[in-house]
Amino acid sequence: MESADLAYAVIGVGALLAGVLPRLLEGRPLSLPIAFLGLGMLVFGLPLGLPSPDPREHESITTHLTEVGVIVALIGAGLKLDRPLGPRRWSVTWRLLLIAMPVTIALTALLGWWWAGLVPASALLLGAALAPTDPVLAADVQVGEPTDEEDSEDEVRFGLTSEAGLNDGLAFPFVYGAIALAGTGFTAATVGEWLAVDVLWRIVVGAVIGLAAGWLLGKLFFRARSETLRLADHAEGFLALAITFLAYGIAELAHGYGFLAVFVCAVSIRASERDHGYHQVLHDFAEQIERLLTVLLLLLFGGAIIDGLLAPLTWPAALAGLALVFVLRPVAAWLSLRGSTAGPRERWVIAFFGIRGIGSLYYLAYAAGHATFPDADLLWATVGFVILVSVVVHGIAATPVMQYLDRVREGSRSATPNRPQKV
Repeated sequence: MESADLAYAVIGVGALLAGVLPRLLEGRPLSLPIAFLGLGMLVFGLPLGLPSPDPREHESITTHLTEVGVIVALIGAGLKLDRPLGPRRWSVTWRLLLIAMPVTIALTALLGWWWAGLVPASALLLGAALAPTDPVLAADVQVGEPTDEEDSEDEVRFGLTSEAGLNDGLAFPFVYGAIALAGTGFTAATVGEWLAVDVLWRIVVGAVIGLAAGWLLGKLFFRARSETLRLADHAEGFLALAITFLAYGIAELAHGYGFLAVFVCAVSIRASERDHGYHQVLHDFAEQIERLLTVLLLLLFGGAIIDGLLAPLTWPAALAGLALVFVLRPVAAWLSLRGSTAGPRERWVIAFFGIRGIGSLYYLAYAAGHATFPDADLLWATVGFVILVSVVVHGIAATPVMQYLDRVREGSRSATPNRPQKV
């Protein structure tokens, strides 16, 4: 049996299930990622002669596959946010990014070094790779399709969507820090260069290019004088990919953070003309591509687990991973949200659903291609274990928890219809 032909068949079955399963699983405590993770484990567990899906053996392929998966998810996340940018309206997002994420990185790195026995560079990489809330696997707790109502989004869905959109780019400086530590180590020169280039320059460049690209594309799509160039009137969804790769490519060529540029570009396009139906077309196309990529990545990740990705995992490393999922992220995020616009229940839900996923695999593969980490196998096993736990735990909990919050919110609105309610 030809392995390539079998791979085509498996991908075809996966794509078909990607269209069927969301409707079958709707309203049930079982997420699409869980289903495809299990399918990947099943398929690669059979003696079919499929090639090894271990990411450690295919670092370059892993880097680029996960990279594309993340940026497509980022464009979709930015396009479906209805809420205009503002200090107070986005206060939950700023708190999660500026307080919760650095604290989580620091605590995870400390635990990885002190408890799990990782070398300092690997411990820092562990914290950085596991810091972002994943935009690929978090669909069940994110906002829905774009609408023309600016205040239609609740704090939980908005907070988790906007956090996932921005923290993939903002975690990158810590990945570069781990790469530097694994190479020459931290000196006054390397720390100064890290602050000037990896923190300041790359963030500013990514944000500016994202804003500029979004502004120009928004003008082209919605306000071009020529009907031929006013692309929104032609309703071609594949241009979502043009937006994605254009913003990402230009930002990376300018040595900025492409992840940040893609999300900012999408938010900027969304702000340029909020009431146009073309946003729905772009979002739907991006969502379909994202779902197909998610299927492929989860099939491969499930296969990697069966193939021995978690074999180097130690009990201390596993406990450190569980601490991140159930203690470090929830507590750091909950404390950061005190005094925010989110209500008590909303704070706990936002804090708990720090879903880890494809972005973590990208950061790990990227760092492994730029530096040597002596305990790389343990690092891969720990990150893989955390993603597995996150997919299962958060996937089971997402539907009932969000349904409960919606019921509470609807009850509050019925009791006091003229006042916005925190829950």
